[in-house]
Amino acid sequence: MLIHKLDKHKIDLAVNTVRMLAADAIEKAQSGHPGLPMGFADIAFVLWMQFLHFNPKDPQWPNRDRFILSAGHGSMLLYALLHLFGYDLSLDDIKQFRQFGSKTPGHPEYGHTPGVEVTTGPLGQGFANGVGMALAEKILAERFNRDGSPVFDHHIYGVVSDGDLMEGITSEAASFAGHLGLSNIIYIYDSNQISIEGNTSITFTEDVAKRFEAYNWRIFKIDGHNHNEIAAAIEAARNEKEKPSLIIASTHIGKGSPNKQDTASVHGEPLGAKELELTKEKLGWQKSPAFYIPNEVKQLCQARVAELKGEYENWQSLFNTSVKEDPNLSQLWDAYFKKGIPENLESELLKTIRKDSIATRSASGEMIQVIAQQMPSFIGGSADLCPSTKTYIKNAPSLDKGKFAGRNIHFGIREHAMGGVLNGLALYGGIIPFGSTFLMFSDYMRPSIRLAAMMKIRVVYVFTHDSIFVGEDGPTHQPIEHLPSLRAIPNLHVIRPADATETASAWIAALNHKDGPTALILTRQDLPVINRSVYPSQNLLAHGAYILKDSAKSPEIILMATGSEIPIALEATMQLQGKGIQARLISVPCFELFRSNPDKYKHNLLPPACKKRVAIEAAATSDWYEFVGLDGLIIGLDRYGTSAPAKTLAEHFGFTAKNISNEINKKWGI
Repeated sequence: MLIHKLDKHKIDLAVNTVRMLAADAIEKAQSGHPGLPMGFADIAFVLWMQFLHFNPKDPQWPNRDRFILSAGHGSMLLYALLHLFGYDLSLDDIKQFRQFGSKTPGHPEYGHTPGVEVTTGPLGQGFANGVGMALAEKILAERFNRDGSPVFDHHIYGVVSDGDLMEGITSEAASFAGHLGLSNIIYIYDSNQISIEGNTSITFTEDVAKRFEAYNWRIFKIDGHNHNEIAAAIEAARNEKEKPSLIIASTHIGKGSPNKQDTASVHGEPLGAKELELTKEKLGWQKSPAFYIPNEVKQLCQARVAELKGEYENWQSLFNTSVKEDPNLSQLWDAYFKKGIPENLESELLKTIRKDSIATRSASGEMIQVIAQQMPSFIGGSADLCPSTKTYIKNAPSLDKGKFAGRNIHFGIREHAMGGVLNGLALYGGIIPFGSTFLMFSDYMRPSIRLAAMMKIRVVYVFTHDSIFVGEDGPTHQPIEHLPSLRAIPNLHVIRPADATETASAWIAALNHKDGPTALILTRQDLPVINRSVYPSQNLLAHGAYILKDSAKSPEIILMATGSEIPIALEATMQLQGKGIQARLISVPCFELFRSNPDKYKHNLLPPACKKRVAIEAAATSDWYEFVGLDGLIIGLDRYGTSAPAKTLAEHFGFTAKNISNEINKKWGI
């Protein structure tokens, strides 16, 4: 259905319908951003009417085009389109824009509103997520497009704003996409030259086209209100086979508003009753009630949906003949798209432990090989740190331009983009992505981690070099506050295993956390492997905490620790028991899992009657008070480290069994 073959009156009417639905909803809510929906409506309608492939009755259709509103503040643009094109979003939902419990929150939320591909709002995130989705499409097309059967052959469309392009994550993601030649990306830049503080000339004067050309993108420049120019640029971008495309569209923010068009005020404020009335008069809407949708527009959108239904059914037939009826491809499809993990995986991971002492990063590296062998959907890499984080999948090639059969992703030194790209890979479906760097640099990824937790998507972060025991690199590379900082993110599981055996269970817990991300916190230095024929099984990690060494009777004192501090805590516990003190040691690798247990389990580990409680962890102390109470003892680190060998640092900062015993004696005289 070509735009130039349609009646211009109908297209203008539809575009103005999008504008006025947005303006009416924002006015009713007395909150929102009308500028982008009104200014981008021409482009959006041309895209959805002529190019976007979707099925509103099957929003998760694997071969749909993805439409990402990276400029999430313009959410009413997306809601208007979803309603007009038949998604499960009623006019009443539109009328409840930004209200409690509605399907139309202030910024789009993945999993909350049908047809919303990703939670956006923090600028630049949607841009990076789309890069991840584009990479996922290339990876899966390589695996499933056989004998000319295009099971995956769609595009990733994105709406990006001046603000998106100012954010640093965008630069990293654009560089990454250009390097890989992700030609299935078509982003449309809403270049209206207005931000909250005024004209973008006060801060943003670079040549965006030259910048993206340097990133190896193809550039188009159009009038964002000329329908034929819009359609021609999108068509040309769809035919581009070597580079991602950026369509720079000059638009008028708040187009149609007589007094607010091209002003900063229309960016983030309702038009106001008087200006809304004047806008309706200018657009020929003055005799129409609020939230009016002309029948001609309804019919136009319904015709497009009906046209797309045939394409959807053709794809289903192709899928059945090329995948479902092929035993090998059908089995491979299930391996990618079903979320289960092999039943014997943990026992297989334990078989990789062949030393009495090994760093948990190294143990994890051996286990990654087994996971990759048994789970083809397991794909990832690092921010230029694979040799240190031990995350390279052996016997598998790396992904590169035109080469998407591999398993290893070289993100480069782009932690910001890595976080956003991982989210896009997970959102796309079929891939369990992992990414790695030093724990220190998780700070660069925090916004993406937070959004992964909010969207409840399965992403695994492998954070190594987890404490001051990094040693000689000094305080810039020694994480202190990072553990409590990550634990503060709801729905993120932070797991710090005590040894190689707990690392195996940590990986199982991460892969089983299907509705949220997991951060594995791993050591640089070797740790003794706990003898599980003497001590309880590592699979108790699934509870988040378990008794590692118990007292003969009800405990008089309880010690708790994680990671590399478990060995010294165990030594201190045994010293206390040698004095006849009823001491218990609890391994607490994951606070979040521990909290999820029934009260009976938690009270069994931490009897309320036992007030003498000690926590030992080489990190900031703030989050341990929940378990030790205000009268407890926390041996931690609320200052930055220093450059020295790990053993020297342990002595200096008191992470020794001797110091633990001394501190306990000092506090309680035992």
